[in-house]
Amino acid sequence: MALHLVTGGAGFIGSHIAEELLRRGDKVRIIDNLSTGKRENVEALHGPVEFIEADLCDERAVRKAVAGCEFVFHEAAIPSVPRSIEDPLGSNRASVDGTLKLLIAARDAKVRRLVYASSSSVYGDTPTLPKHESMPTVPISPYGVAKLTAEHYCRVFTICYGFETVSLRYFNVFGPRQDPKSMYAGVIPVFVRELLAGRAPTIFGDGAQTRDFTYVANVVQANLKAAAAPKAAGGVFNAGAGGQVSVNELYLLIARILGVTSPAVLAPERSGDIRHSYADISAARDVLGYRPDLSVEDGLRRTIEWLKTVPGIGPRA
Repeated sequence: MALHLVTGGAGFIGSHIAEELLRRGDKVRIIDNLSTGKRENVEALHGPVEFIEADLCDERAVRKAVAGCEFVFHEAAIPSVPRSIEDPLGSNRASVDGTLKLLIAARDAKVRRLVYASSSSVYGDTPTLPKHESMPTVPISPYGVAKLTAEHYCRVFTICYGFETVSLRYFNVFGPRQDPKSMYAGVIPVFVRELLAGRAPTIFGDGAQTRDFTYVANVVQANLKAAAAPKAAGGVFNAGAGGQVSVNELYLLIARILGVTSPAVLAPERSGDIRHSYADISAARDVLGYRPDLSVEDGLRRTIEWLKTVPGIGPRA
């Protein structure tokens, strides 16, 4: 059995990657400082799992974490644009400093390849649609800047040291284990949380802004294919669903699934939010063999069923 490291493996996406690796018969090591991750996500995993509670800026812990690993799936971050605006230093430390220390340790440990979780926020609010990897990157938040900087470090480690890296630009990932109680929670768990509680959710802006909502299982697939694709080293690929859904359309779809008709409340736009986002996934399809199999509606139904089981969120709350 191969041993793989998942940074941020106690978090939303990282725990799903760890779960799939274990399902495939591999061994998993997780490093997470639990700042946003949850210990119960690790405890719920079944199989050979080792957990290191530590920060990626702890060089000794990171060297211990990468030792003997074949692949590294780097998910650790503070995944929030609003939080990065409030605390740009913290965002930089998590995404840039932590990534650089991890790259050095993984290179020295002769890890075969590192797959990095980047973000569509690196594109900024440019009008070009769909977003493709060769277009200019003009992030408009500290989070986007930090993600792009870490991307550059990944690419440079491939160029300068021959250490294989692949960066995946995630587009609005959602699914089970995405924290619905956080003040920085994603729009989908917030909508579901509020509607289940009988409250009217808030839409920031006019709701006509669009996103490429991507179910987490599709992103897990992209990670595993990025680790294995022979021609992907040094590359950057979009990991989205390849579609456009407005926030208003999303709200109506969730309300229909839940069988409610409550209107949303409109509020002013938030700083750092982009207007439209939509991924061109042709490069990921051609080079990685990526095929997002689960639709937004299928993903929403699975996510809503999970959210109904969360204490304090479900119908009995």
